Amino acid sequence: MATTKRPAGKPAAAKRAAKTRTVEIKSKKTVFKGRYKIDEYVFDFDRAAGKGRLTDATRLVFERGDSAAALIHDVERDVIVLAEQFRIATHDKGPGYILEAIAGSVEEDEEPEDCIRREMLEEVGYRADALTLVSNGYVSPGSSSERIFLYYAPVNTDDLVDPKASGLAAEKEDVRRVEFTREDFLARVDAAFFDDAKVMTLGFWLMAQPRQGKPKKR
Repeated sequence: MATTKRPAGKPAAAKRAAKTRTVEIKSKKTVFKGRYKIDEYVFDFDRAAGKGRLTDATRLVFERGDSAAALIHDVERDVIVLAEQFRIATHDKGPGYILEAIAGSVEEDEEPEDCIRREMLEEVGYRADALTLVSNGYVSPGSSSERIFLYYAPVNTDDLVDPKASGLAAEKEDVRRVEFTREDFLARVDAAFFDDAKVMTLGFWLMAQPRQGKPKKR
C-alpha cells in the first residue's frame, strides 16, 4: 500500500491546510488496456469538507497521457487558423465534423511544446516560431489523468511550409485547414459558436488582449 501527501489548491491558506491531508492507495489495477488504458483505484482519503476520513472509495481513471493544443494566428494577415475533422466521439451528440484548435498527444519523453510544433506541421503544414503557453491543467479531473497545454502560436504567412498537409495517412487522419479573420473568429467565440473547449478558451484569452499579434501599420 502506498501513502501519499499532496497539497490541494494554490492559495497559501489551502496549502497550509492540505499539509495534513493524506491519501492511501489500497489497490490499483488495470481493467482495460489498448491504445489507452483504464485503471481502477481503491483508496482512503481525508475529507476536504469537514473532518474525518472516507474509506474504500473506488474510482476508474482514464490514462491517455497529456496533450497539447495551439491557436495558430497568422499575424501578417490577421487570420486565425483552425482544423476541421471528423471526431467519432462527437458523432452521437454532434457535430461529428468539428472545428478545433490544432492538437495532439504528447508522446513519451516528448515536451508539450515539441508536441504541438510537430502537430502543427502534420495537420495544417505550419512551422511554429515562438510559442506562448496560455494555460495548462486537467481536462476532466473526475475521471482522467490527462493534462492539456494550451499555446498561442503566432506565425507569418510564409510559415505555411506544407499547404497540402492534412494529418498522417498511416493513422487515417483527415484534417482540413480553415481560416477566419480575427474579427470573425472573436465574434464567433463571443457567440459561443465553437464546440471545441480548446478554441473557446484560447479565443477568450485572445479577446482579452486586443493588441496581441496585431499587424503593424505601415
